Amino acid sequence: MGNYLISISGPTAIGKTTLSINLAKELNTEIISFDSRQFYKEMSIGTAVPSKLELDKVKHHFVQHKSIHDRYNISTFSSDAKKKIKELFIKNKNIILVGGSYMYLKSIIYGIDDIPKAPAKIRDELNINYNIIGIEYLQNQLKLLDPEYYKKVDLRNHRRLIRALEVCLHTKKPFSSFLKRPNKKNYNHISISLKMEREKLYKRINNRVDAMLKNGLIEEVKTLYGHRELNTLNTIGYKELFKYFGGFCTKDNAIDEIKKNTRRFAKKQITWLSNNDNHYWIDPEISTNKLKNKLNQVIG
Repeated sequence: MGNYLISISGPTAIGKTTLSINLAKELNTEIISFDSRQFYKEMSIGTAVPSKLELDKVKHHFVQHKSIHDRYNISTFSSDAKKKIKELFIKNKNIILVGGSYMYLKSIIYGIDDIPKAPAKIRDELNINYNIIGIEYLQNQLKLLDPEYYKKVDLRNHRRLIRALEVCLHTKKPFSSFLKRPNKKNYNHISISLKMEREKLYKRINNRVDAMLKNGLIEEVKTLYGHRELNTLNTIGYKELFKYFGGFCTKDNAIDEIKKNTRRFAKKQITWLSNNDNHYWIDPEISTNKLKNKLNQVIG
């Protein structure tokens, strides 16, 4: 039947790490992470990197292998991941992929979109207008130039808005016209997506944030405050505490924002999964043996 990539997706805090480790042990294989927040060694607590005990149970790849000062993008990751997959398939029939950065997973399974590079001056002008007028300017421009992409992009992420707009302005075509429609897969791929009742998930998110704080999140973020302008650190759990350290809000306000933004992020992850590809929807508390039996029905 050939080799298979088995991806485990789902919203943050739902239990992807535990399930992936248990399944990898059962299948005697290794794990490739596609969580772009966990690439960086300076960020541990706020990105929910697996503990040393968890990492020791199963070999993980692409976890804390880069510095926040390194230039590392989806294209480089995709190339690195495919090389690692080729290497692992020599000794493993199946490989587990786990994470929450779904464009990174998509880059492995389907490849990278071939998007034109726009002149730097266009991006500079967009950045100037963003700084002067605000994000509403970018949102309105995108709605006018590419209504299709406007409907699905994170409208609060000014970097993604600028990336789309610079291509629109440079090519005179919608940014969405350069995005591939999923068709041919590069690998045999089984997508497992974890689901849970919404209120239960939100409670888990709030509890996880409380645990991060107890484990030293504030101290970790404080060590990174001097590098807060790095795009890598524009991340939930870090950007809210940067505002607290800068005197723009209280500590309690920052913590409330972390919880709220994490819940919003989880909701967005669920929406993305519901609208993309076909998945086997699984309860995260399923027994490893039962999940293995389900997979054997597909893989053989």
